Amino acid sequence: MGSSPTFGSFFPTRGVNEEILNTPNKGEIRRPETKRELPLLNERIRDREVRLIDEDGAQLGIIPTREALSTAKEKGLDLFLVQPDASPPVARIMDYGRYKFEQEKRAREAKKKHHIADVKELKMRYKIEDHDYQVKLRSAQKFLHDGDKIKVLIMLRGREVQHANMALSLMNRFSDQLKDLAMIDREPKLEGKTVIMILSPLPQKGKLAAPEAKSSE
Repeated sequence: MGSSPTFGSFFPTRGVNEEILNTPNKGEIRRPETKRELPLLNERIRDREVRLIDEDGAQLGIIPTREALSTAKEKGLDLFLVQPDASPPVARIMDYGRYKFEQEKRAREAKKKHHIADVKELKMRYKIEDHDYQVKLRSAQKFLHDGDKIKVLIMLRGREVQHANMALSLMNRFSDQLKDLAMIDREPKLEGKTVIMILSPLPQKGKLAAPEAKSSE
């Protein structure tokens, strides 16, 4: 009989194991580290000369960058490239920390003022109870106040289509009670078994009328 295989022939040596473990996975994709763009400020300015503007907005002409930086430091301020692509680049003496704070503050305020109009749906029945109707009306007032459009739907089932005129009458009543807040984008119209109307907020008027919606509760 032949000699039986030794223990080491089945298992790699320790050195081989270490080599396998330390070998990087060729299929692994490493994401490149994103470089943060730093502002062209003070010592980061590599241009030999700049067109300098002082902290009060006065034009000081074209001067060496070292001299401009020295002037800024003497005033306890920063030298910032406001137009790096100009020839020569335009630099301004300023309090960069305060400038950055004001820029971020303006961006936050602009974001708050910018409202993306949405289309809100309100569904009713032509035999709606008065309490439910008032709830729908208050919802419409809130949506219009927020600057959103409203798509009003009255669903008709089976033979209710024969009473479409009652649904249209209800739509007209609804839009009339919102005339101080909304304009009709799409007149009430029967489509299949649904009466549809679209309202849009009037410019600058929705916010003034919003408190009335709360007082009617």
